[in-house]
Amino acid sequence: MRSRADFDRIARSYCVLEYITLGSALDRTRMHFLSSLVNARRALVIGDGDGRFLAKLLERNDALHATAIDTSAAMLELLSKRCAPFAERLEIHQVDALEFTSTDCEPYDLVVTHFFLDCLPQSEVDLLAKRVDALLSPGALWLISDFRIARGILRLPTRFFMRALYFAFLVITGLRTTHLPDHASALASGGFTRIRNQLLLGGLLTAELWQKSNVNPDKQR
Repeated sequence: MRSRADFDRIARSYCVLEYITLGSALDRTRMHFLSSLVNARRALVIGDGDGRFLAKLLERNDALHATAIDTSAAMLELLSKRCAPFAERLEIHQVDALEFTSTDCEPYDLVVTHFFLDCLPQSEVDLLAKRVDALLSPGALWLISDFRIARGILRLPTRFFMRALYFAFLVITGLRTTHLPDHASALASGGFTRIRNQLLLGGLLTAELWQKSNVNPDKQR
């Protein structure tokens, strides 16, 4: 059995720690493409932490039904409280994203991973992309927020920052991941195309909107 980081340890202080470290930058990254999601009807939200993004998404889109999954019971408790006004449109599961299976035959048209893929090794990002792809309808969107190594003169400072960040999460949560995976190659290999991209904080943060191919594989046979 693979080891899992324990985010229960920092659930209640996560928001404060986030703002102490990078101010509002992470929140601005999460919300950057929020207005582009108004047509979504079924969303799979993976590892949204305390639910700040999901609450905004449900507030802005009153036709949306969402499924939120996380391994942290404490994070899901905070998410549930924050999203309480929209409880009738929200389904919550405490489960590993790599083990989640939908009980609904209707596919999702939106998946969201904010600062989640950077917690996984490359092999698990590759596997997750394949598993998520099977749950999505043709043309579905995948919204990603993540860290990245900046280019140019900021390359070394951002690389140092990421090493320090991974070390801190190792100490606090037991996270074993030590470097950023290449989520772009995993999604591209799965038939997704990046349609929008925005870099923030000198290129340390990226907000990305990917789209699954509109071609239904069943219709190609």
